[in-house]
Amino acid sequence: MAIRLFFFLLFLLTYNVVIAQDAVPASSGTDTLVEKELEVAMGIDAIEKVDFDYSPKMIIGSDNLLKLIVVPQKREIIFKGLKPGRTTVTIRDNMGDVRLRYTVVITASGKSNIVAELRELIGDIEGIDISIKGGKVIVGGEIVVPDDIGRIAAIKPSYGDVLFLVELSPQTQRIIAKKMSDELARNNLKDVTVRIVNKTYWLEGVVSSKGKKDLAMDISKAYLPPKIASLASTGESRYASSEQPVIIDFIAVNEKKEPQPAPKMVKITAQFVELSKNYGKIFAFKWAPLMGEDSSQIQFGQTASGNVTSTSSGTLSATISNLFPKINAAKSAGYARVIQSGMVITRDTKPATLKRTTTIPYSVGSGDFTQGQNAIVGMQLDTTPKILEQEKIELGVSLSVTLTVGNSTSTRTENSINTNIVIKSKESAAIGGVVQNQSVTDYDRSDPAPSSATAGGGTPASPLFRLLRSKDYSSIKNQYVMFITPEIIESASVGTEEIRKKFRRRE
Repeated sequence: MAIRLFFFLLFLLTYNVVIAQDAVPASSGTDTLVEKELEVAMGIDAIEKVDFDYSPKMIIGSDNLLKLIVVPQKREIIFKGLKPGRTTVTIRDNMGDVRLRYTVVITASGKSNIVAELRELIGDIEGIDISIKGGKVIVGGEIVVPDDIGRIAAIKPSYGDVLFLVELSPQTQRIIAKKMSDELARNNLKDVTVRIVNKTYWLEGVVSSKGKKDLAMDISKAYLPPKIASLASTGESRYASSEQPVIIDFIAVNEKKEPQPAPKMVKITAQFVELSKNYGKIFAFKWAPLMGEDSSQIQFGQTASGNVTSTSSGTLSATISNLFPKINAAKSAGYARVIQSGMVITRDTKPATLKRTTTIPYSVGSGDFTQGQNAIVGMQLDTTPKILEQEKIELGVSLSVTLTVGNSTSTRTENSINTNIVIKSKESAAIGGVVQNQSVTDYDRSDPAPSSATAGGGTPASPLFRLLRSKDYSSIKNQYVMFITPEIIESASVGTEEIRKKFRRRE
């Protein structure tokens, strides 16, 4: 009986324990207490966001040191420092559970003024954060724009008590390395590369001489921003890193005789432009009537008795010609423009000749005395270029152009020039030219109707009177200019596309 009672009591005890355990609700894990440290500078409010619905009744350890402003709509708490010191802030949720506890350090106003000054000076630099931690003003972060390093380097000596924990952003270092590589390529160091390893710049590659190796180092150093010590080097004892250069040279020198560069080519374009104008104006007035006689005549004589006698044959008659005045007025003008262009390519200091001529046959004389002649017209260019410094070219130029005058093949004009000039590549210069103006005016010399009337027996007839007025004005202007344009090219094939376009050549 006693044994049965014992087991019955043991069963009841075990059953109550199980029920009690089932009645305890499982912890959701959301009411875990979070501890945070916060430093607030007097005069500079700190804003903290809370990720749960909190009770506005917060417990401040020393309310004479700190004041809180609660913004429940945005779940924000504003911390305002009143006096330097240290206190705590306990925050509960709506259920009354303690969810968050701040340990707040209020610092003196002197550091707050320093923070305000630094924010005014360098607060706009991307990646930089200015704060007060552990009683010290700290400027930390990673600089994104390399030029901002100079501002920090200039401001740092004025704030000796401020801890600068500033480093270059890895992205910024990659930008600087890219600029180094581009500049090395522009200086014919295309086999040298730059990469970032452990925040240092590694120069790798092969060059043909020690001078080029030194040049690569000088170019890379020129792109380095002002030096900023790494965070490890600011420490002490065993945490201080060994001082190592920012640029590490891994360039190998393979000294070998470099092939001589191919001599440069010079393309020379010569142009000849001639402009010719002529103008003539004439006005003539002539009035010279003539008395023309026929075979009629009157004879007077004396008889034997001394009387005067007369005889006539036919009828007395006469004709007056050119009774009306003659007027002649005319104008004439002409215009001609001749352009000749030639292009030749040659090596530096090597002479070149470009010649283009045309033979035009013509005859001289008439009948049995006719002889054949040839008129040679065209253009000839002789030049010797010499490349100087700063892409300037010295040219010895001899240029001659022979042209026909108007429609006449026997009359020709020759224009030539010999000179020595210095001109920059791709620039044009007028190396010579001639301007000729000719103006002639004649008065009362142009007869609009020369008279050829004759009297009986073929003798010239005399005019009754003669009135002649004329003015003949002519103006001739000739001018020509010679242009020259040199250009330094790497290969004679440069400019082929331009020539194909001019001749409309299709592939």
